[in-house]
Amino acid sequence: MSYTPFKFFGKNSRGRDFVVGDIHGSFKALEQLLQRINFNPDCDRVFSVGDLIDRGAESHRVIEFLNHDWFHSIMGNHERMLLDSEFNEQVLENWTRYNGGAWWKQVPEHIRPRIRNVLANLPLAFEVSTAVGHIGIVHADIPTGIAWHQFIRLLDSDPDMEEYALWSRNRYKHFKMLGRTVPVEGIDLVVFGHTPMSNPLHTANFYYIDTGASLLDDKALGKLTLLQIHPVMELHQFDVRTQKREIIPA
Repeated sequence: MSYTPFKFFGKNSRGRDFVVGDIHGSFKALEQLLQRINFNPDCDRVFSVGDLIDRGAESHRVIEFLNHDWFHSIMGNHERMLLDSEFNEQVLENWTRYNGGAWWKQVPEHIRPRIRNVLANLPLAFEVSTAVGHIGIVHADIPTGIAWHQFIRLLDSDPDMEEYALWSRNRYKHFKMLGRTVPVEGIDLVVFGHTPMSNPLHTANFYYIDTGASLLDDKALGKLTLLQIHPVMELHQFDVRTQKREIIPA
């Protein structure tokens, strides 16, 4: 089966849908949060914004979660670093020493190809049909002035677009300077991770939900955010330090 950078999901007729922010090896926190919202793996679904690995203590569980039928993830820049490190010693050194990839050194050699193969097949973008509209999921960013259908088409042919989707923070920087950003046409909402922030940010038709689940040294972070997107919009948070769950207005 050939690689496709975009995947569409039809409306969930049986249960709920959620988008989870950057997990970064904090899979136990996700399990605890799902337990507290009475998640039903037989009918509910979780979509991840990517960055499943690095920094947290349980990055090695990434294959376990990607094998669940209810769990779907796009690629983040940390998955990209893992893949690129196979062929570039400088990337390997930078990733394992400075970007949370030290856990990789403990992974047995015979397991590493399995992890690489699974991560290499992660798409760069999802679109999910829901009761509240069509929801896009992208790890980092979408260029200003480009419609959703153009963006997902270019993901298949333009390496710069992949780079933007995995690494850019241009739109968020623009928002920080001007207090607003331009919506993307052709989609009701796009959910991003990648940029850690103390509280989820909803601006134009974008939702930023990386609240730094693994960044426990920063008192403003250290939370895992779960955005319910179907059949209603609702925000759930789990404080990794206190083990408390919150429901906040979406």
